[in-house]
Amino acid sequence: MKRNVRNVVRGAVALALAGAALTGCGEEKAAPSAPAKPSQGGATATAAKGSAVGAAGSACTLPVAFDLAAKWKAKPVEPEAADSPLAGLSKQGPFTMACEMDAKPAGNVGFLRAWTEDAKSGTPRSALEAFVGANKNASKATYEEIKAGSLPATEVVFETYNKLMDESKQERALAVVTPKGTLVLHLSGLDTQEQTEMLPAYELAKSSMKPTP
Repeated sequence: MKRNVRNVVRGAVALALAGAALTGCGEEKAAPSAPAKPSQGGATATAAKGSAVGAAGSACTLPVAFDLAAKWKAKPVEPEAADSPLAGLSKQGPFTMACEMDAKPAGNVGFLRAWTEDAKSGTPRSALEAFVGANKNASKATYEEIKAGSLPATEVVFETYNKLMDESKQERALAVVTPKGTLVLHLSGLDTQEQTEMLPAYELAKSSMKPTP
């Protein structure tokens, strides 16, 4: 069986952890020490292509378009009302969650999430630092300047501590700045093993990224 006993047991808390990447939103900065470096080009295989998101008419309209891995499902995220107790879950620093791409149909417990802000200038590095720095549970962040498709980008690998699971896990994100705004693409799994298994889907999205017309 593709899913092992570990995932069966942890699947019982998957719903509680689906927003784990969001619960740490705050004002503290991530620690500068680094557990790992972002992937170098070609270091991780890309997943088989499924649908695409970002362009008009796709599941989510974004400043960039990119390919999703086969079986992953994308849906737009509607912002909560400002007075809702859940309003903070769709915000991280200056960014608002715009699209959530679910790995469960492909057999993993985790998400790619697209976060956007209106800024059309600035650097990918400063945008990504603002995003990670808004998560009070983030630490050990390592940044690297890369290309996302043909776009200049910055990528980060960092850790977050999950109180419910009482463990740290690795996460990954990249940022690009376009004439239509700034986007952060964030990969987060139930744990580090899930995140590692989902890396080919993240690499597919990264390598296929292009500005939307």
